Amino acid sequence: MTVRHDGLAVEWLGYATIRLAGDDTVVYMDPGRYGVLTGEWEPFEEGIGHPPARDYDARDGDIVCVSHVHHYDPDAIERVAAPDATVVAFEGIEGRARERDLRPLADLPYEVRQIGSADQLGVEGTDIWTTPAYNEPDGPHTRPDGTPYHPEGFGCGFLAVVDGTHCFWPGDTDVLPGHRTVETSLFCPPIGQRFTMDRKEAAGLAATIDPDLVVPVHYNTFSTLAADSRAFAADVASAGVPVALDEQ
Repeated sequence: MTVRHDGLAVEWLGYATIRLAGDDTVVYMDPGRYGVLTGEWEPFEEGIGHPPARDYDARDGDIVCVSHVHHYDPDAIERVAAPDATVVAFEGIEGRARERDLRPLADLPYEVRQIGSADQLGVEGTDIWTTPAYNEPDGPHTRPDGTPYHPEGFGCGFLAVVDGTHCFWPGDTDVLPGHRTVETSLFCPPIGQRFTMDRKEAAGLAATIDPDLVVPVHYNTFSTLAADSRAFAADVASAGVPVALDEQ
């Protein structure tokens, strides 16, 4: 399914992958992993809300953003990136990619621009800002030993202005104080329950920043990301914020 918003075609392709397409620019956020772009993904439960797996090989992306090493999938990047694409990757990916036996960023056949967690850059007329993305050490999204799944400095979120429309994907993160001041037209929060803000926290953030549209992502790909997306949509709508579920 494609959601239309302010001149953009917005698609959640599964897991954390978002495609944002305007008349002049196509941007992908965090493409791939878990078989969602190779046709191998299978739902863990009948009838859950999630896009179907597909053998996706569009190679039309002008810009590909990658928020942290958990979402770094070099093969998926090649499925979405145009030959002259620019990859905008969080700077902490490079060292951790080797630890996970992944191709280094330097081996990708594209221009790669590394970025920190509170930076701004322009790519082919598209402005991109990053925001911090992490789990609070004393918060609910930690391992049994109390360490965060995503410690501070592990990744980032992205705010991209695609053909004039502000689009915010906060990455794998708790709701952080800086998120509450972001001004955006499109908000694509994660709503899975364990590793990021959950659906209730994401709905509260949506009510605070009051975007023109909310499209949730990063849920129901596997059982530990299970979320009641319809309950999330009801909470967001009750706050007077438009919401669309990109599910099939």
